[in-house]
Amino acid sequence: MRQFSRHRRPGGQSPKGQGIRFWGRHAVLAALDNPERRIKRIWGTREAIGQLDLPSALPVSYADVTDLARLVARDAPHQGLVIEVDPLDSPYLGDILREESDAGRRSPLVVLDQVTDPHNIGAVLRSAAAFDAAAIITQDRHSPPESGVIARAASGALETVPWVRVVNLSRALEEIAEAQYWRIGLTGETETTLGETLDGSKVALVLGSEGDGMRHNVMEHCDVLARLPISPRMESLNISNAAAIALYAVATAGA
Repeated sequence: MRQFSRHRRPGGQSPKGQGIRFWGRHAVLAALDNPERRIKRIWGTREAIGQLDLPSALPVSYADVTDLARLVARDAPHQGLVIEVDPLDSPYLGDILREESDAGRRSPLVVLDQVTDPHNIGAVLRSAAAFDAAAIITQDRHSPPESGVIARAASGALETVPWVRVVNLSRALEEIAEAQYWRIGLTGETETTLGETLDGSKVALVLGSEGDGMRHNVMEHCDVLARLPISPRMESLNISNAAAIALYAVATAGA
């Protein structure tokens, strides 16, 4: 697991100071393995909890499947485990950029502009983990808070991929440029393909929402705009699918 700075900016608390509930084996085990994640309580079937090595101080409640279903979103596949956690704090972007540079890594960044669907955020986190992205970056006001839906979709990646929340995405892109990243905005409104823009530079992939795409000011802070070479029979891709394909292209460029 990549280690990143412990100096963090608060990422926002859940309403009225309540914890967040995660469910499903991958999300729960990843949270339990994350030393930065504060686990407040766990519920589970005797069979599921019996397979875990839990801290002695952690409150444990045994419950049957029906009771667990009442603790989570409707029809959520809890797999016999539910935990209540505090949200993680957001790392500073500057810390991520500096630590990547100091380590000599060239891992990509993923910048999401107004992507608000928690399933998409979770899926992008999962792809970011698969292709060793340094972080995903969103704007506070235009992205959802941590949730069980995101944790489930991320399949553990919420605990391993730094999620940076910034106040101003355009200023963040300026900081990314100063760190010598090539900022590629993905859009269907260009003839330039992503592969044509990859020249070995460190890359920040910028993706907009499915509905409105990238905002004009964010687009202006990209060095180049590129499209994925998809069939003309397909007008566009889901944002999480586009992120996965783009990350794969970056990972295999020059291979």
